[in-house]
Amino acid sequence: MGNIVAIVGRPNVGKSTLYNRLVGMRDAITDDFSGVTRDRKYGFCEWNGKRFTVVDTGGFVHGSDDVFEAATRSQVKIAIEEAAAILFMVDAQTGITDLDEEIAKILRRGNKPVFLVVNKVDNHKNLMEANEFWGLGFENTFFVASISGSGTGDLLDAVVEFVENEPELETQLPKFAIVGRPNVGKSSLTNALLGEERNIVTPVAGTTRDPIHSVYNKFGKEFILIDTAGIRKKTKVDDDLEFYSVMRAIRAVEFADVCLLVLDATQGIESQDLNILRLAQKRHKGIVILVNKWDLIDKETNTARDYEAAIKNGLRPSTTFR
Repeated sequence: MGNIVAIVGRPNVGKSTLYNRLVGMRDAITDDFSGVTRDRKYGFCEWNGKRFTVVDTGGFVHGSDDVFEAATRSQVKIAIEEAAAILFMVDAQTGITDLDEEIAKILRRGNKPVFLVVNKVDNHKNLMEANEFWGLGFENTFFVASISGSGTGDLLDAVVEFVENEPELETQLPKFAIVGRPNVGKSSLTNALLGEERNIVTPVAGTTRDPIHSVYNKFGKEFILIDTAGIRKKTKVDDDLEFYSVMRAIRAVEFADVCLLVLDATQGIESQDLNILRLAQKRHKGIVILVNKWDLIDKETNTARDYEAAIKNGLRPSTTFR
């Protein structure tokens, strides 16, 4: 088990509305136009004493050649792989579509618990018509109206049985997580801290395979280093790799006391960096920003003070939450 719940489904079935309902804030963009959500949203839901992460994926469009829809399909598959439970949303008002059938086939091939969420069931007539969705073959089927919240309590009661609060590491040492986008230098920082021979690395009880936890004990300092640099090569598509790195960062943030956010000096701070920062802030973690590849910057036109001011300006929208 884990503590990530992914909301998947074809476009415009109400995934973002359900996400907003679960995390208790209007964060995702909702609209009647198909494909509005192309990026993923990450938030936290608390129910029956458990706190878990909710991922709002983009709409799933099977077999589409559209570049955004193709990327969304891959992101959904990654979310399915990483999640502890899947909320598969469909629309009661449109009935079962070919796309719903295709998604159902993919989900049935997996080994993760799937909760079929039939949305837009707000009266008895809609409920009777929605009974056709039992034909998709999912035992855990729930009829909800995500815009009003009707039925979501029963859904959450069932979902929390399959998620867990992340266990604490069996140590009192401070825990530092190295997080950031791919190719910003997280591996280089890890190697610089641990040393090439890595003879200061010892196993820690209660850790998981991924992220990697190491013990640093050098120069009179001792702490746990949580390395998220070891991302498996899922695909050559950069957007998939970007998404995968954030999924790993979610877990690292859970474990950490302080997050070391590594930026690429040549790129500055970007939207995925802000996603990670928001996660850390919502979890009340300490944050240290490290600017790597500073040697590639023209010091005559970009002083450290100017660069710091630019970063702070880029962070300004992420410091206020509803």
